[in-house]
Amino acid sequence: MPDQIAEPPSDLRGDCARCFGLCCVALPFARSADFALDKPAGKPCPNLQSDHRCGIHAGLRSKGFNGCTVYDCFGAGQKVSQVTFGGQDWRTGPKEQARRMFDVFPVVRQLHELLWYLTEALGLPAARPVRPELRQALEKTERLTRGTPEELAALDVAAHRQEVNVLLLRTSELARAGAGGKGKGKGKDRRGADLVGARLRGADLRGASLRGACLIAADLTGADLRDADLIGADLRDADLTDADLTGAFFLTQPQVNAARGGAGTRLPASVSRPVHWTAVR
Repeated sequence: MPDQIAEPPSDLRGDCARCFGLCCVALPFARSADFALDKPAGKPCPNLQSDHRCGIHAGLRSKGFNGCTVYDCFGAGQKVSQVTFGGQDWRTGPKEQARRMFDVFPVVRQLHELLWYLTEALGLPAARPVRPELRQALEKTERLTRGTPEELAALDVAAHRQEVNVLLLRTSELARAGAGGKGKGKGKDRRGADLVGARLRGADLRGASLRGACLIAADLTGADLRDADLIGADLRDADLTDADLTGAFFLTQPQVNAARGGAGTRLPASVSRPVHWTAVR
């Protein structure tokens, strides 16, 4: 396994300048530790300006909108805005078109997340035996993202996710089979494990499967997570200070954004160090 996962293409990263603020309108949120107020789906956030920019972007965390700093659309916003609806702004178009845009956005967001995983899987040396199937799945998923609004609204996303997940699981097994290390966590299957607040300081989790594991507020200080599968792991408020995640795969920016880290946290090249983490010295 390489020390670093290759950086995904730029079209799988959100580009707010080419989007009509869809995440700030289409998605609902509830007053909580992540959001300062309630907002139903389809209603613009009161902080959204007429140019589709956030009026409090620089102070989201201090104003109680932590959830906004964690979210990432994987490039679905600009795809729906510029491709699916051909650059037609929901503010100026027919109300029915705006409603369809808001309905389609979450669907495309899920498809783009799958594109992220499939792109990463194709870059893993250990995935060679399943590369033809991964490539076919990638091409199919990309075609789906370019469907009409009607086709996207009717798409059974859950069924397609399950189809892709079979390949991603096989990829994970192949990749983790070659992981080094002799710690008791090595290669351990902790899929879906309840590890809320778990004391995993310095744990050797090389090659572990943490798919869908709940690691909320877990202490992973100094943990070795190289070559671990982190797809769907809930890392909200998990402490990754001085943890080593180089080579960890299926890790997304929202997961990293939701965790806590510091200057000593080592990350794959596929994700960026969150600005709210301790600054690198």
